[in-house]
Amino acid sequence: MIDLHTHTFFSDGELAPSELARRAFLKGYKVLGISDHADPSNIEFLISALLKLLEKAKYYEHITIVPGVELTHVPKGLIKEMTRRARNLGARLVVVHGETIVEPVEEGTNRAAIEAGVDILAHPGLITEEDVLLAKKKNVLLEITAKRGHSLSNGHVARLAKKIGAKLIYSTDAHAPADLLPEEMARRVVEGAGLLPKDFSTMQKNARELVRKAMEAK
Repeated sequence: MIDLHTHTFFSDGELAPSELARRAFLKGYKVLGISDHADPSNIEFLISALLKLLEKAKYYEHITIVPGVELTHVPKGLIKEMTRRARNLGARLVVVHGETIVEPVEEGTNRAAIEAGVDILAHPGLITEEDVLLAKKKNVLLEITAKRGHSLSNGHVARLAKKIGAKLIYSTDAHAPADLLPEEMARRVVEGAGLLPKDFSTMQKNARELVRKAMEAK
């Protein structure tokens, strides 16, 4: 299984990257994206720290680790600049913390992230049809999340994405060991959003293609 949105104790997660990778592997993961919460104050540190894992990739032979960041509560006017900065620093994956209905994310964050061409718009809440259309055009993946609270709007995101043809991705947004869900439960989360079993397979394909392009880019 592929999960491209997880957190370590470099932000608000509980585990070191190596332990997160080990626990994910034991849950059946083949690819793990680590995308800790970032803003202008810590982005250099986060990316530099995670890139050190790539230098030791041969020791993590059973799981591929994709280093990234999740731009979180970054003012919408800074998102394009921060996305470019993250890529220049070596991040293989740029996620933006979308307008979840359970946090006071600045209105317009979804649109700014999509316009910036990020890889994944996480938990985009009550995203508008216009923004879903733009996500399709810009090839930005919209997240169906297993994270409690953020998942409340999964059905809305799934419905609009299917209607418009925008691409979806499944992620756990894991912060703790218990958040790492095996594939059987991941499939249930996706079906609980009103999607079909084949949609989970498509999401994993979308994730696989993103990883291929990301890891070949550097």
